[in-house]
Amino acid sequence: MSAAERAETTRAEETEQLAARLAASLRPGDVVLLSGELGSGKTTFVRGACRALGVHGPVTSPTFTLARRYEDGPVPVSHLDLYRLAGVAADDPSLLDEELGPDRIAFVEWPEADEAQLTGTRVAARVRLEHLGGDRRAVTVERPDP
Repeated sequence: MSAAERAETTRAEETEQLAARLAASLRPGDVVLLSGELGSGKTTFVRGACRALGVHGPVTSPTFTLARRYEDGPVPVSHLDLYRLAGVAADDPSLLDEELGPDRIAFVEWPEADEAQLTGTRVAARVRLEHLGGDRRAVTVERPDP
C-alpha cells in the first residue's frame, strides 16, 4: 500500500513548492521517480526540490547528458533523465551506480525507460505530472508506506 497526494498547480512556483515539501522528508540514499509527458514539469519539480535541499546554481534538464550532479548543498543530489537510455544500460549495467549511491538523493526522470537500472534502489516517492491545459498541471506524489 502507499499514500498518494494529488494537487493542481497553475504556475511553476506552485510545482516547485510541492517539490520542496517532498524534499524536506528525503534523506541520503532516497530516489524519487518522475513520470509525465514531455514538458509536463518534471525538471521544474526537481528544481523546487533542489532549492529546498540547498542547491543554489542552475537546475536544468539532463536530457542530453544523462545526469547532472549538484554538490553545493548539504547532501549531494543527482538528477537523471533516462529518456535516451533505453538499451544503453544493457552494455553497462553499472552505468548509474554513482548517481544512485547511498550518499546522495537522486531524482530520476523517465524511470520507465529502464526500470532494470533502478533495481535495488530505495524509492522514496513516485511523482506523476500531467498537463491539464494551459499552465495547469496535476501532480501526484505517491509514497510507499513505511
